[in-house]
Amino acid sequence: MIHPLFKTLLAGVLVGSVASAFAAEPDAYLSPFGIGGCHANNWSAQANARWIPQMAKIGITSHRTCQTGWSAIEPVEGKWTWETLDAQMSYLEGQHLAFGGILIGSPKWNVKDKPGTLPVNHLAGWSRYVTEVVRHAKGRIKHWEVWNEPPNGTGRDQTAADYAKIVIAAHDAAKAADPTCLIGMATKSVHVNYLEQAIKAGAKDHFDYLTLHPYEVLNGIADNVGTEAVFMNIVPVVRKMLAAQNPARANMPIIFTELGSDAGKGADKQAHALVKAYSMGIAQGVACIQWFEGMDGDSGPMGLLDAKGKPRPAYTALAQMILHLGQHPENLGWVLLNDRHYGFLFQGAKGNVLVTWGHPGKPDPIDFGQAVQIVDPLTGTTNSANTHEVTSAPIIVIGPPAGLVAKARSNQARPLPWGGDYSAVRSVSVTMGERNVERGLHTLSGEAVAQAVVAYGGSARAGSIPGGNLFIVDPGFLSYTATPIEITAIVRRNEANDNAGFKLVYESTRGFKTAGGWYTVPDNQAWHTVRWKINDAQFVNNWGYNFALESDGNKFNRYYIQSVSVTKLDP
Repeated sequence: MIHPLFKTLLAGVLVGSVASAFAAEPDAYLSPFGIGGCHANNWSAQANARWIPQMAKIGITSHRTCQTGWSAIEPVEGKWTWETLDAQMSYLEGQHLAFGGILIGSPKWNVKDKPGTLPVNHLAGWSRYVTEVVRHAKGRIKHWEVWNEPPNGTGRDQTAADYAKIVIAAHDAAKAADPTCLIGMATKSVHVNYLEQAIKAGAKDHFDYLTLHPYEVLNGIADNVGTEAVFMNIVPVVRKMLAAQNPARANMPIIFTELGSDAGKGADKQAHALVKAYSMGIAQGVACIQWFEGMDGDSGPMGLLDAKGKPRPAYTALAQMILHLGQHPENLGWVLLNDRHYGFLFQGAKGNVLVTWGHPGKPDPIDFGQAVQIVDPLTGTTNSANTHEVTSAPIIVIGPPAGLVAKARSNQARPLPWGGDYSAVRSVSVTMGERNVERGLHTLSGEAVAQAVVAYGGSARAGSIPGGNLFIVDPGFLSYTATPIEITAIVRRNEANDNAGFKLVYESTRGFKTAGGWYTVPDNQAWHTVRWKINDAQFVNNWGYNFALESDGNKFNRYYIQSVSVTKLDP
């Protein structure tokens, strides 16, 4: 029995007639505005009925996936079960949503592979499953992801080469069953290294799009630590990798099949993160962001709706984004308001639309030079004004002035700056303390924390400060290209002279690894310099940072950091 639909919906005045746009949509799955759900909310049509109508109401046309896992489709070898899938596809079609499928899993009867592993030992069975499900859904499902967040959900000893095997088998079987279908290769977070390894292992030319789940990178945006340039580098770094390893696929679609923010940190904060994620995602060319998730389920308070179906501010914010930007907004460029605050310009549903928010710090008044319409995406309220104080809360500006539009257009092909242009320098650094001078090297603690926590007369930061031991280089300085570098840190023990130390963990061509061994800070009598020379660094911001000073818990992080630098070395 289908669960009664929840009646708590957003007022129609906020959503307008956006939902009717589906009829004119040539490929609704690739509208930027998508949605997804956890297993509890997506195992059947009955589960979808609890929340999908609210999504369709605000104009969402893209749903990540139906229940197409191997165990659900072939629970007994040779016995194909289609009833649940057929009912779900029919339900979603009735709601005017396009939807994809996911090729994943290994049924209990497959004794050749352990549960929770890639089915590399039974590729014949895997290929048969792919053939049957793709053939059955032909004409209804076009986009097929291969697995979810690998290397998550794979065997402990399985590698990207094992994943490549199931990608190749899935691609060949699916294309034979439906030549028009598209195969998506996946990875967790922004694990570009894993994708690269899979391509090198044989997956080259066996996929049509890529999927990422950049939760960790979005966390920096949600926490207002000023990492917009890192988020804006996700697509560029993936395309850089594809150009190097699979040039024929360099311009293929990139889809964020999961991206979300925990409402437990604050419902307004979740909504702010959503507006920023969609704005910057569209600006850098993400084909679709399938927000995780529509309604709270088995993954905590991640939903646009809570567990009772009540809309959160993020639901209203997404409705406003769709209403004003339209189903296929065109990126026109970016601008820095007051030379400081990020603004992203789009050709929207009825004209030019600017989405902007303030750099961390005090509210800053922006003079637009003329009356503009300012929309609060969390409420849908609109007012006309010549000036507005920007904060970390984003706003939608309708009808920005011509001068601002011209500036944004002139920046369209340029990378987003992060305190300057560091593309041609040899070294970047951060000097910590009361003033916290960042020259192309940053930490995840944010400026406010950096200024508040100082030692030895304002000349250092405590190594125990959350995020203060996590470092990010400016993407313009180093991103993807494996370049020999030297990392230097200047440290000392705390006033009590407690035993302290750390190890350097960094992004390499094989993922995160440790450089050298454990370093013990000698004493607190002087500042001590420690250096690491690294030949295989490959900075891609997999988890939102490039390297860390790890102390293995709180026992050994009783030290202070004066400065850290990264210098490029000659090959």
